[in-house]
Amino acid sequence: MRGDKQIVVLDPKKYKYNWKVERPERVERSKYFGNLKTVVIDSGICSHCGTCAICPVKGIIVEDKPVDFPNWKRLCIDCGACIRVCPRYTYTPISGIGDYIEVFAGKSKRFVGQDGAMVSEFMASALEMGVIDVALFVSRDDEFRPYVVHVKYKEQLKDTRITGTKYSFAPVMPELYEIARYVDGIGIIGTPCMVSGVRKLQKEIPFYEKIKFTIGLFCTENFYYWQLKEFLAEKGGDLTKATKTDIKKGEFIIDYADGSSFRISVKELEEIVPSGCKVCQDFSAIEADVSIGSVGSKDGFSSVIIRSKIGKEVYDYMNEKGYIETDEVKMSVIQRLCEYKVKIHPYPRY
Repeated sequence: MRGDKQIVVLDPKKYKYNWKVERPERVERSKYFGNLKTVVIDSGICSHCGTCAICPVKGIIVEDKPVDFPNWKRLCIDCGACIRVCPRYTYTPISGIGDYIEVFAGKSKRFVGQDGAMVSEFMASALEMGVIDVALFVSRDDEFRPYVVHVKYKEQLKDTRITGTKYSFAPVMPELYEIARYVDGIGIIGTPCMVSGVRKLQKEIPFYEKIKFTIGLFCTENFYYWQLKEFLAEKGGDLTKATKTDIKKGEFIIDYADGSSFRISVKELEEIVPSGCKVCQDFSAIEADVSIGSVGSKDGFSSVIIRSKIGKEVYDYMNEKGYIETDEVKMSVIQRLCEYKVKIHPYPRY
């Protein structure tokens, strides 16, 4: 079934401009969300990036469970927005290290983070430069449950709950849609699939050109919080009492306040890896402005891949200000992880 041209208005109360688009092809005779449900959600390739939360009637729910739209047959207005921005509706996996301008290992002199605190440093510097007005970070509550916070001032990044990796889905994209009405320059931090969602969103809807800076995190897989918590509890770990979580040398590690830790082989987590992660081959967040992770760098440093002009401008600013310490990166280690992700996540799979 072919697409059709029409004027699309996502939400006339919020957005004051229309644009002509060709709505995507339908694979079945139902509303567009029904097509998204069939092709992406029910088939098991949904990455839970949350980009489809653009839904103008706010019917699509992106929470700590598979994406859903209760009663979509009645409530969906068939605008096609969810399919237009979904990076998995017409999906060809991307992989490898990707194009880049510069690579280095970095450590912030101002912030403390998971490794070199380079995510915090990049966003803090982008705020100082006026590149962005706000950055969306994922913080955690008292039980290590992730939630989204708005960072407008570098002082906020002294909060160790905001820094560090959570390894669980967080509703960043729904939060983006809420704040985009009020601010002009936005910074996004996310997994590779989220960055792909941002790029699709920017391509389809000019309004979201206000996303000025994206940091992609090295990623093999992510988890639903409730499922990760319950699984670890069965193995003797308590995620709700964690002060830090990490993955190193094939182990998932929980650190506790008393100095003790719990460790489990990452291979044991395979049974709770969401199906949408199992078709993703992008380890290094190829489409981000800057990609950051720990592999390839010595302890206390982060590996950084500068991919865009704006990423290089922020990096140069940090250097000029003396905000960072740099070192060399072992690119062969990053390459090996990129190849490993392709190996363990073959596509098509369904």
